[in-house]
Amino acid sequence: MSISETKNDRVTVAVEKLIYGGDALARVNGQVLLTRFALPGEEVTVEPVAGKGKVLRGHNVQVLSASEHRVQPGCEYFGQCGGCQYQHAAYEYQVEQKVSILKETLSRLGGISMDSEIAALRAEPWGYRNRVQLHFERGEVGFRKAESHKLCPITHCPISSPKLNEVISSFADAVKRPEWPAFLRGMDVFTDETQVQLHVTETTRPVASRFFSWCGEMISGTVPDSLEYPVGAGRLRVSRGTFFQVNRFLIQALVDEVVERYEGTGVLDLYAGAGLFSLALLNRFQTVTAVERGTSAHRDLVFNGQRETDRLQTGQASTEEYLKELTAAPDLIVADPPRAGLGPEVTAELLRIRAPKMVIVSCDPATLARDLKVIATAYEIRRLTLIDLFPQTSHFEAVVHLEAKR
Repeated sequence: MSISETKNDRVTVAVEKLIYGGDALARVNGQVLLTRFALPGEEVTVEPVAGKGKVLRGHNVQVLSASEHRVQPGCEYFGQCGGCQYQHAAYEYQVEQKVSILKETLSRLGGISMDSEIAALRAEPWGYRNRVQLHFERGEVGFRKAESHKLCPITHCPISSPKLNEVISSFADAVKRPEWPAFLRGMDVFTDETQVQLHVTETTRPVASRFFSWCGEMISGTVPDSLEYPVGAGRLRVSRGTFFQVNRFLIQALVDEVVERYEGTGVLDLYAGAGLFSLALLNRFQTVTAVERGTSAHRDLVFNGQRETDRLQTGQASTEEYLKELTAAPDLIVADPPRAGLGPEVTAELLRIRAPKMVIVSCDPATLARDLKVIATAYEIRRLTLIDLFPQTSHFEAVVHLEAKR
């Protein structure tokens, strides 16, 4: 690989691969250099600066030799806004790279070699988000810039749904008006394209109820608290502060991937949220036990379950606490932990309980690899599916189907 110094302290490097988080990896005299907005196989020039440890960061990328997979980004804010990392790559290539990143991460951190094919589920790569977190500063609305707390002002967002773009446009005008509270700094906006839920996430003073009434005059469908989100033939109540999947095109596909291969007597749904998987599992198991720690999410879980049947048993506890008290193994355990993953306490309990089958839903390949390294001592991976819930970004979801070794 040729590396040359230029007169203005820029270096020319050949990009080797993409790594999780959105960076492209190259080397300068054997030293790892990470940069943004480059693709494997490209020759680029960058300004190298010291990063963490022995790693260099490459700033101000200029492409000398472009990849055949490079495309024109679909958003004018790409490169400034911190939300997207892959808009410069053709979508099918994005998915291919994510599969490669998943395989490499499992191998490097978990010692797991995936000889079988990793299935990849995808849908429309634009207009998919049903939730955004907006920030407000000095009469402007926007997202945070990449690796910064500075605001990137916007008037629209191509990966967000039409209803969210309607809200962004309304707020871009409203934030300049005298009625707008200057102390309001952040808001979470969630929608099913008919209803709109507003949730204040950052403010220096309480926001009066009349503000939400005013928002309701600007934005049709605004709800006072919970939103009834359609899933399959039913609906899930989702209150402010309750987690819900953000890709409106792939929610049902995710549910099907998790549940459709299983049936039996009893199933345990961990990190259950509002019951996305729990309610679907009711159609396949006699009894479903759902565990959720969050107060808001647990209330939604109970409400959604009672509305459907009396066969859903719920518990409000941490997964660690609940599993320590569990003595009998269910037919199946489903776990959808946050980005931090299961962790050593939960994995130890899962190995003790040793359910015949298990499904893990993960949004971080590094923590997934760490957890699977332990779990694979007692389980075989029967299927691994990547679900691209976050097109144009470096993030993705993975669903692992496991069966206890005999």
